[in-house]
Amino acid sequence: MRYKDFDGTIEELIGLKLREIEKQENVKILHAIESGSRAWGFASPDSDYDVRFLYVRPMKYYLSLEDKKDFIDWELDDTLDINGWDLSKALRHFHKSNATLYEWSNSPIVYHTTPEWDKVNRVSRDYFSCKSAMYHYYGTAKKNYYAYLLEDLVKYKKYFYVLRPILACKWIEKKKCPPPVLFCELISEVLEDEMKPVVDRLLQAKKKMVEAEKGERIEELNRYISDNLAVFKRKLEVMEDDRRSDWEQLNEVFMEIIRK
Repeated sequence: MRYKDFDGTIEELIGLKLREIEKQENVKILHAIESGSRAWGFASPDSDYDVRFLYVRPMKYYLSLEDKKDFIDWELDDTLDINGWDLSKALRHFHKSNATLYEWSNSPIVYHTTPEWDKVNRVSRDYFSCKSAMYHYYGTAKKNYYAYLLEDLVKYKKYFYVLRPILACKWIEKKKCPPPVLFCELISEVLEDEMKPVVDRLLQAKKKMVEAEKGERIEELNRYISDNLAVFKRKLEVMEDDRRSDWEQLNEVFMEIIRK
């Protein structure tokens, strides 16, 4: 169905797409959410919809010996970006304390969910690693800072791709748990008071810009970013590895779900 022929809301369209996936791929979708800038709370006027989902297949699929595809890429265009992970892949990545999966778990925009997902979500919390997650966010901030924010003119959306992971590091250090997805919650809890007006002005400017638009580099933010990158680099070097090694709870929830 072409979008111009669809008269419903974007949420209804996404629901239709999810049902198409279940039917054509013979899967059950356990959880489907919005990822990226819309979930973070700072989408541009022309931002697309980044739909991510976790699914499970019938039990016999997991019992055969052939190599198995563990993801579904369903749609990618100017409006929709839809893809998902198999339950087995998701649980393996929860064992690694994959920060992206915890973001999917915490997304404030949920298109579909199930009781089975609630069980996965509860178990996954016990496998969260502060050091692993902090490494992820520190690396994301560092990569985007040096790639996008050192020129005289920069895309303001890239500031959020750096500030948000830095604040996520601060949240993890303070709370010892997965950070919230909404940028405003991170600002409220861990951003220093003197920086809040600077970030608020950035937010207001970003909301008026299209994705590709640029503005003058903001020196105060660049100094803040550079200082915090240095701080978290030192902290990560001395943090103890807190990853959990056993698989028991993940195996149990996997077997419980596929038996159904």
